[in-house]
Amino acid sequence: MKQTVLGILPLLVGIFFIMLGNGMHFTLVGLRGDIEDFSAGALAIVTSAYFGGFLLGARTAPRLIHRVGHIRVFAAVGSFMSAGLIALPLVVDPLAWTLLRVVIGFCMAGIYVTAESWLNAEATNENRGTILSIYMIAQTLGMISAQGLLVLGDAGTASLFIVASILVSVSFGPILLSVSSTPAVEMSRSMALRDLVRAAPLGTVGVFFLGTIFATQAGMGPVFASQIGLSAQQVSLFMAMLFVGPLLLQVPIGWISDRVDRRSVIFTTSALGAVFCLLGWTVGEDHGQLLLIAFLTGGVTMPLYALLLAYANDALSREEMPAASGALALIFGFGAILGPLAAGFVMQIFGSYMFWIVLAATFLMIAVFALYRMTQSSVRSPAETESYLSVVPTVSQVAVEAAVTWSADQSKNSNSD
Repeated sequence: MKQTVLGILPLLVGIFFIMLGNGMHFTLVGLRGDIEDFSAGALAIVTSAYFGGFLLGARTAPRLIHRVGHIRVFAAVGSFMSAGLIALPLVVDPLAWTLLRVVIGFCMAGIYVTAESWLNAEATNENRGTILSIYMIAQTLGMISAQGLLVLGDAGTASLFIVASILVSVSFGPILLSVSSTPAVEMSRSMALRDLVRAAPLGTVGVFFLGTIFATQAGMGPVFASQIGLSAQQVSLFMAMLFVGPLLLQVPIGWISDRVDRRSVIFTTSALGAVFCLLGWTVGEDHGQLLLIAFLTGGVTMPLYALLLAYANDALSREEMPAASGALALIFGFGAILGPLAAGFVMQIFGSYMFWIVLAATFLMIAVFALYRMTQSSVRSPAETESYLSVVPTVSQVAVEAAVTWSADQSKNSNSD
């Protein structure tokens, strides 16, 4: 274990710094947008632009890598992302921010695909699960720590945006100085949507709706918290708790899902998410209660993503899994684009607290569909299901496919024993 961590430590350090910069900029957009009196609808478009760019980058980065190589792609997207972060406070306009966020999202996807390819190349069949789990933890810790850095400056100035840009630029050092191989990026072609829906309807529908939930939390969370009058420090704590929750709840939820009907865990987790969001709607501006609600809501969101991926794989053959993971990542991306748009315009028309109602309604749709699917097919025994791995929604298709492969191998080894 120790040797495994030491071998990938430079990559993990680099990813941690990338997440510091990216996590800061996500919350900063909401804070600065509120200062500049951007409407919730305008900030929703800005938020969705990032996920649109990310989806485009995730599809394009492998082709760029094949054409010019890992090092050049990594250096190029890193430079453009750093420049984009600095440009945000220089051109404070919704249209300019929308374009810049497309660029930043595109670059972030390129960074993920490249870094995860290197990470996957360092893994073996024996340690791939450990490496992926550590990588997910490094990402989550980076997002949490980023919120703490926001209290060191004023979102109304350029200083925090510059810090975010510096952190992203610094992150490339340990990664580029440590990698020696140039692994191939061979991502499977996505499965046709019709085939995926037929094979795994709950996984497909659930991943789409969860994409809307995650993007709404990450992008519109700072907007909601700012618009109800929380201070910058309180907003950063609110956002941090969205990521602290899954860090602590991921393991117990995964442990349960490997031992009981996974559909019931999906139903319970999403139903709890709806309840937590409704409670958030009732607590008003009470900061302490809002932090607890953020912890619980975030705590069920990220594990639910891994649950839905695992359940979709339960219905597929080993040969279909890689292609299905690509299709699910694409579906999640479309949900992430549409979610903030819907939430933002509802918030603009009916008020900021509709943030919670939109989230509750989306969680409830997953729960209802899970309950319906439980009436349509028989229960699978735990021995017939794939192993759970705590995949977080911020990874690219490279990590998702690696996690799927590991899960299938673990299940196969367990059944053969």
